[in-house]
Amino acid sequence: MDITPISASASNIITNAQFKAANAAQTIAEFSVTDNEVGGSEITPNSLFTPISELDKAETEAKAGVKILQAEQEMLGSLFDATI
Repeated sequence: MDITPISASASNIITNAQFKAANAAQTIAEFSVTDNEVGGSEITPNSLFTPISELDKAETEAKAGVKILQAEQEMLGSLFDATI
């Protein structure tokens, strides 16, 4: 059984968060700004709720990934201090 390094898990979390944020930003960017825009649709608060919520989730996930990396660095630092 292989054990995945903590940094790999944190990296996956951050990558997934970036992907979610990019998708949500693309969705928001695709909304038209004015009613006269060709091919656009009218923006309503409800239509923006989901992508903005996804941006918020992505931010939280990215912060969690960073905290995991920081905890790993502190743990490694403590191990080095204990062995010296």
